[in-house]
Amino acid sequence: MKAVRFHAPGDVRIEDVPEPTPGPGDVKIRVRNCSTCGTDVKISKFGHHHIHPPRVMGHEIAGEVVETGAEVTGWAAGDRVQVIAAIPCGTCAECRRGRMTVCPNQESMGYHYEGGFAQYLVVPAKVLAVDGLNRIPDGVGFAEASVAEPLACVLNGQELARVGPGDDVVVVGSGPIGCLHVRLARSRGAARVFLVELNRARLDLAAGLVNSDAAICGAEVDPVDEVLKLTDGRGADVIITAAASGAAQEQALQMAARQGRISFFGGLPKDNPIISVDSNLVHYRELTIVGANGSSPAHNAEALRLIATGAVPVSDLITHRLPLDQAIDAFGVVARGEAIKVTIEP
Repeated sequence: MKAVRFHAPGDVRIEDVPEPTPGPGDVKIRVRNCSTCGTDVKISKFGHHHIHPPRVMGHEIAGEVVETGAEVTGWAAGDRVQVIAAIPCGTCAECRRGRMTVCPNQESMGYHYEGGFAQYLVVPAKVLAVDGLNRIPDGVGFAEASVAEPLACVLNGQELARVGPGDDVVVVGSGPIGCLHVRLARSRGAARVFLVELNRARLDLAAGLVNSDAAICGAEVDPVDEVLKLTDGRGADVIITAAASGAAQEQALQMAARQGRISFFGGLPKDNPIISVDSNLVHYRELTIVGANGSSPAHNAEALRLIATGAVPVSDLITHRLPLDQAIDAFGVVARGEAIKVTIEP
């Protein structure tokens, strides 16, 4: 079969590899869609400490069951499924407390296990053990189902930041994650959602799709001033930094309303993770700063439900659908910001 394999930073190849065989507790699927994200681009350029090459990449996975291991029950050939990316152990102290997103033993598809940029994939027994294989609801296509994984991460972030009815929400970053944040915030009852982005062309593309209440180009105006003007000086209730920018995180505190919540959703480069925080702003305004790290199996199931009910539309965010032999080209499209969501169809 054909697969996209990481060999070394800057060395990603489309290769012929043996078709995998499921073990007793595994499920084998025919991959129908595996969508791309910025993490795939980073892995292709810099690698990852959890990846021991060669490794099939891809973690936003949807497909069709073709074979089950001898010990597997409840699944059969023909079932349409979505696969979690982050696999908690299910047994550690954090998992037992329901904190699966911060499981210290977490493993991942496309990192520890072969990923979805391939014609076939074995879903390991560990995924089934934590209810990480989800049935795709009727009416939801494979491409849309593959977007459930990033939407699950967005859902985790907004739960932690307590996005809710009546909130003014600022989303910094207009990539696919930023667009999903805008739509999820609306579905959770936000009064207004403002989108901030440095790149004017990327901002216009995203804002035209998600119809944010304001589109603020950070290269042309001061985002803090603009948010304060839009909120009559009050500031926003929630600010989500869906970009790998320390400057955005620092600005988020300045544009927060009293008792505002700031989500550091996008991580910073490992060689430059330190920002300046005005502690008095946090103290006197009673601000809350939260992180957000991935998603749980339950978040994935809920994300599929949100897509199926139309609460969070995703189909129009998939701007590029490419075959497997163009997957490496897709990384370039993502890196250049020419698309919202790119999905690969093996």
